Amino acid sequence: MAATAVRANTYATRRTQQKMKASNASSASAPQLKRSFRSCGNATKLLARVPLSVVQAANSIRALKPYSQGLRRHFVVSGAGSAAAEPEPEPVTEAITETGAAPSTFETISSLLTNLFPLWTLLSALLALKQPSAFSFMTTDSFTACLATLMFSMGITLTFDDFKRVFGKPGVVAIGFVACYVMMPLLALGLGKLFGYSGALLAGIVLVGSINGGQASNLCTYIAKGDVALSVLMTTSTTIGCIFMTPLIAKTLMGTIVPVDAVGIAKSTIQVVLAPIAAGVILNTIAYKFCRAVEPICPLIGVVATVVLVGASVAQCGPAIIDAGIGMQIALALLHLVGGLAGYFFNKAFGYDERTCRTTAIETAMKSSAFGFLLASLHFGDYLARVPSAVSVVWMALIGSSMAVVWRFIPMKD
Repeated sequence: MAATAVRANTYATRRTQQKMKASNASSASAPQLKRSFRSCGNATKLLARVPLSVVQAANSIRALKPYSQGLRRHFVVSGAGSAAAEPEPEPVTEAITETGAAPSTFETISSLLTNLFPLWTLLSALLALKQPSAFSFMTTDSFTACLATLMFSMGITLTFDDFKRVFGKPGVVAIGFVACYVMMPLLALGLGKLFGYSGALLAGIVLVGSINGGQASNLCTYIAKGDVALSVLMTTSTTIGCIFMTPLIAKTLMGTIVPVDAVGIAKSTIQVVLAPIAAGVILNTIAYKFCRAVEPICPLIGVVATVVLVGASVAQCGPAIIDAGIGMQIALALLHLVGGLAGYFFNKAFGYDERTCRTTAIETAMKSSAFGFLLASLHFGDYLARVPSAVSVVWMALIGSSMAVVWRFIPMKD
């Protein structure tokens, strides 16, 4: 009994000591927790809540860790305490084509050479004046072949739908026709009188203003981002129209009957304009991917053909150009420049879009000066009558190509 009582007393003593130790530990940690949560109220309630709060806080921090990393990155960029700035847009690379792919080296070179079209035209004309024999290889057949190549290179950029669309714009074609055969002849007559010319020289200037549009206008329209299908339609209409309009204007303004070979003009129009364009459109229809692959070099092909044509034309009448004098140079340059600008703003006044205005301007500015030189040679007895057409060959190409390249770098506004 005594031993049992001693063991029970010892066990009770140990239990009492354990309770006292636990109480001392609680009383020792309570002041620290009480100081930590002094602003929250009752220390006893907070102590009872500590285990659950700690677990919840740990879980919350663990769950928010990905978001906190994102916020930290955001505030490092934006700056703490300031409004978040919008991210700067990535710079747009200029060397991107319309299809979204960077242009190849060949395409870049082709574009650069095309942009120098006016320079090549000037150099070709100077070479023809200095060394006419450099273009002696250009026979009548090769001249026709160059023109056909030029038109074919434009044809493969077109579709039948393009022509369906422009046939729905008869008003624009009519404006171009009137500009070619009414405005330009009167402008030529006015400039000729303004610069004091008369007789054969005045007749030659008026003849330049009275002929049809040149085939190189289609290339310049393409370079200027104009409406190539509309340009082709305008060129065709003025070329066919010259059968009766050029003799009528010559008789009315100059009192001279200028016979024109209607059958020959119709045949040339088919060979040089209609057939190559039709062949190009058909090829574009049946071999679309191939045409898209070669399209970037089409302007360069047209530039080469045009430069050779200009050189060949100048080589045939170099002495006439040299003997023309500065006054004739200025008069013919103004004829093409003022005519082109008038064609542009005239269409703007009628509310046409930018592409149409550029197309009409180039069509009005560029005349078939080589054809005018041929008519003057055949139907005017005086040699001086062909001088204005010879001068026009150079200025028509220079001004038309310059307008095309300038507009190439000006974005469309509508």
